[in-house]
Order: sequence, then C-alpha cells, then structure tokens
Amino acid sequence: MLLRHTPTEIKERSALTVNPAKTCQPIGAMYAALGVHGCLPHSHGSQGCYAYHRSALTRHFKEPVVAATSAFTEGASVFGGQANLVQAIDNIFSVYNPQVIAVHTTCLSETIGDDVPQIVAKAKADGKVPEGKFVFHANTPSYVGSHVTGFSSMTKAMVDYFAESNGRKEKTINLIPGYVEPADMAEIRRIAEIMGIPTIMFPDTSNVLNGPLTGKYKMFPEGGVTIDALKKIGSSTGTIALGRIASLAAARALDAKCKVPCEILGLPVGLHGTDDFVDTLRRMAGVSVPDALNLERGQLVDTISDWHQYLYGKRVAIVGDPDQVLALTRFVVSLDMRPVHIVTGSPAGKKYGKSLEEAVSEVPETVNIKVPGDMLLFHQWIKNDPVDLIIGNTYAKYIAKDEDIPLVRYGFPIYDRMGHSYFSTMGYRGALRLMEKMLDAILDRKDRDADDITMELVM
Repeated sequence: MLLRHTPTEIKERSALTVNPAKTCQPIGAMYAALGVHGCLPHSHGSQGCYAYHRSALTRHFKEPVVAATSAFTEGASVFGGQANLVQAIDNIFSVYNPQVIAVHTTCLSETIGDDVPQIVAKAKADGKVPEGKFVFHANTPSYVGSHVTGFSSMTKAMVDYFAESNGRKEKTINLIPGYVEPADMAEIRRIAEIMGIPTIMFPDTSNVLNGPLTGKYKMFPEGGVTIDALKKIGSSTGTIALGRIASLAAARALDAKCKVPCEILGLPVGLHGTDDFVDTLRRMAGVSVPDALNLERGQLVDTISDWHQYLYGKRVAIVGDPDQVLALTRFVVSLDMRPVHIVTGSPAGKKYGKSLEEAVSEVPETVNIKVPGDMLLFHQWIKNDPVDLIIGNTYAKYIAKDEDIPLVRYGFPIYDRMGHSYFSTMGYRGALRLMEKMLDAILDRKDRDADDITMELVM
C-alpha cells in the first residue's frame, strides 16, 4: 500500500504538482539527438543534470546512452558557461570524433542566460569545430514544458540548422515520428517502404537504442538520420508529422523555411489512426495501397471482431504523454471501451483539450480529463471511481497495486519491463500487439478472481 495515504477528497490545486506525470525537457532533447547518426548529445549544465538524463534513458531502453556535459561548477554558475562549452566542444571532437554535437540547455544555463549560438560561433572561430563537423542546439530549460516539448525543440533545431532546398521537389516524403519507441519508428518506416515510398525520417532512433549485440562496442551505432539526409528534407514533396505536440513545430518550421507542405496527424495507433496515416501517404506520394498492407488491415479488423466481446464496456484510465494519450483514447473508444479518467502531465494547450473531448464525446458516461494534471489527481479519480484497466508508464504500477487493478505499461518511462523498444504498437501490426496486451491483462484478472465453479477453460 505504497500510496495508501492518497486522500479521496479532491482539492483544486493551481500552484502545486504532486507526483508529476512528465519529466524534464532535456531528456526529450537528448532522445531526439540520439536519432541523428554519429551524434553526441551535450548537456550544457551541471554533471548532476546530465547524469539523470542519461540514467533515465538508459533504464528505459536498457541500452548505454552516451552523452557529454559542460560540467558547471560554482564559477560557471555565476560567470556563465562559455569557457566550459568551448572546451567541451574541443574535447569531444578530439577524443570521441562524432559527426555532430547536439547541445541542449538546462535550468542552470538558461537562468544564467548563456547565448549558445554565440558560444558555438566562438568555438568555430577558434578552430574547435573541425571541417565537415557540426554543432547545433536547442533551448530546453526544465522549469517549463516537458520531455515531449524538449523532443519537439530539438527536432525543430534539426530543421533550423540543416534543412536546405535544391530548388526542385524530390519524390521523398519526410516523416517526423513523434516521441515514440525505436520499434515504432521502424514500423512507421516499414509501412512507407511497403507502399514503395522513399522517405526521410527525423529523428530516427531505430538501430540506435534497440540495436544488436555484436561483441564489439560501437559508440555511434549504424542507425539515425544522417546530416546529408537532413540537408535534403527541404527538397521533399511533403512532410507527415505524427503527433501534434511533439512534431508540429518542426513541420511548420520546414514549411516556412523551404516551402515543404505538411500534414499533421495523430500517432498511427489502432485501426483508424493507421488508416489516416496510410491514406495520407497514399495521397501525398500518389501511390496505391498494396495488398500486403490490406492483408495486415484485414487481420486487425478480424481480431477486433473476435475480441470485441471481451473488451466491450470495459472502463479504462489513461495517463501519459499527450500525443500518445490522445491516440490511445481514440483507439479504446473505437473498441467500445470507456476511457473515464484521462491525464497528461505535459502542457498541450486548449486545442489539444478539445481534441480529447471530441474523442470521448460518444462515451456513455462522464469522462474526467485534466491537461496538464498529475498522478495524485489520477489516483484520486480512480479511488473514487474504480476502473477495469489502467494504461500508463511504470509509475502507474503503484496505483495499480494499491487499487488492485490490471495495468498495461505504455509510454515513457518503462523501467520494470522489457520489449517496448523492440515490439511496436504502431500500425496495424502494432495494434494487434496492443490489443493482446490489454486482453491478456483483463482475462488474467478474470482467471485470478474466478473460483472453482466459475473458472473456464475456454473463454
């Protein structure tokens, strides 16, 4: 009963967050930077910040996450971190030889007011950046936003620093995947490949944070979008941005800079979400949907029909990142489940709140929505109005344990389970896996609670 002291009485809180349903911007920025080939993320702040960002990502992906830090001390905290960053850039290129350094700021460097572009310019002028190497940056103070907005800022920085137009439109389609797993990025790209569409995905952490064990350490894995590819995104036919909160800024920046039209979609979770993605790909590239993809869709439709009897009417509580929460909500509603408590900790704006309300408009009971909210409120709602299933990250396990409710782990972070970076929940195949996880949790609970008379062999 780890959270047994959670009160059932709900009080309005405007200046207090208890158990945040998010983490800080630099973590998202570091994750996005790892999706660039040959990139070493650099945390412009203290060693403690950098250690936390690395450990959070390492624990989630079960892979060693490499990064560097400006290692602020008292002197840098007072007089600024220019000397630290210039020295760091010199050391990194001399010792580790990455293709590119991605600098993200922290609370400390933002509070001081360090001018990172000026510092990078000085490093270049002093000859600290070798020919053919690159440094780019994003401002990501932890006291605003969340890991999702940090990911968004770093992804937009890729556009600001590297995107170019060659004056003609190529047949490639840009894919901005949003804050999803490496396996999800691979699945999104696979769908486009099945349709015969050449794409540039940025960032792309597949084969970076879910790569093979070869017996030889490689500091910079084979995966990730290359700098040459990033330079070409300004000449693509169009951009598909998946997840408004994580991907909109980069897509709009590319449209403004290089006149590449963009489509903003939700994450391709479930039947309808994947249908939207596939149809947009089809229209933008001028191709038809192949039989192989129609087969996958048909298998999902068949499974939804077969499993509907077990999922119908089940009450669900969902907590997580805004783009994922919206996509999950739409998916469970399409399965005739009832999402009754919905919380995201990330700031997402009024338009996002309206999208959530529209998604649950046909749910036949009152739905609690809080944007942004926290885990305390989420727990209080569940205590006062229990559900059949919780969908959320590892931190939701304490609520699930105290209230004796099945939990499906989804989102970031997941510290206590494996497989999320290898098995996608996007696309038609991913929807099958997600449905299987939900159904297993519900039926396992039914078996656990059954007595000798009600225990069934065939369900």
